[in-house]
Amino acid sequence: MTISATIKNTVHENIINVVTNGNEQNINIPVKASGRGSAVNGGELLFLSLATCFCNDIYREAARRQMEIENIEVSVSGEFGKEGEPASNITYEVSIEADNHSPVEIAELINHVDTLAEVHNTLRQGVSVKLKL
Repeated sequence: MTISATIKNTVHENIINVVTNGNEQNINIPVKASGRGSAVNGGELLFLSLATCFCNDIYREAARRQMEIENIEVSVSGEFGKEGEPASNITYEVSIEADNHSPVEIAELINHVDTLAEVHNTLRQGVSVKLKL
């Protein structure tokens, strides 16, 4: 799977585009009230990426187990220090409602997805990010 993300920012707008295997989508994030830049910062988007990844993977893995999920809530939090420092103390919590499944089945699903969630594993492995000039 090949993924790219692009942001083009002006005083008046953000044009945000993501592409996965040729499937292109635009995302609406307003500019800062003060002018240039996004109203949502990169740390917030990073944590949203973790939550979104886990949520999507829960539904995928539940379908493989023929589990019906009514709803899921994933909350991610952490801390950023000084400029240039990486995030720390990133934790997440998951709440799933699945009326036809026991708490043990739900816990097993959550633990399984924790081992394979791709964005989580990317951060856990410390993958390098390189600037191309």
